[in-house]
Amino acid sequence: MDKETWVMCPICKNKTRTKVRPDTELINFPLFCPKCKQESIINVKRQQITIIEPDAKTQSR
Repeated sequence: MDKETWVMCPICKNKTRTKVRPDTELINFPLFCPKCKQESIINVKRQQITIIEPDAKTQSR
């Protein structure tokens, strides 16, 4: 069985409700954190998270 890991919020560093496996790839994924109520746009490849936009709510116009 593959090792699943929780995606951590890039703002408050808490667990989100999203899990990724080693073969998961996400591009421009809107990650919402239920704890800090912030949304971030991320990329995930091989369980490595790259932050595209730290706070998508304040960046949109």
